[in-house]
Amino acid sequence: MVQALSLLPTSPPLNLGEAPKAKPGGAGELVTSFKEVLQEKLNALNDTLQRADDITLRYLTGQVEDIHEVMLALEEASLALQLAVQVRNKVIEAYQEISRMQV
Repeated sequence: MVQALSLLPTSPPLNLGEAPKAKPGGAGELVTSFKEVLQEKLNALNDTLQRADDITLRYLTGQVEDIHEVMLALEEASLALQLAVQVRNKVIEAYQEISRMQV
């Protein structure tokens, strides 16, 4: 039994007093990355809303006759906007929760 335990790989002991070392460019990259992702998603939301407006206008001028296509574009835009609002609400809620924390 002792021989079986000695064959197991050993890991270094945990040093609870030491802070983890930061990787170079860590937090800065995360902020930039989050900013880029947020901008990309907001641009996609804007494109979706503009596409819904465009197809609605084309339907009203008679260029598009398929009402299902128009309704799908409008519903997609509506859902995308609702999602964006809910994400914004969660971000604000998280910020408020953090600001209430006592240091």
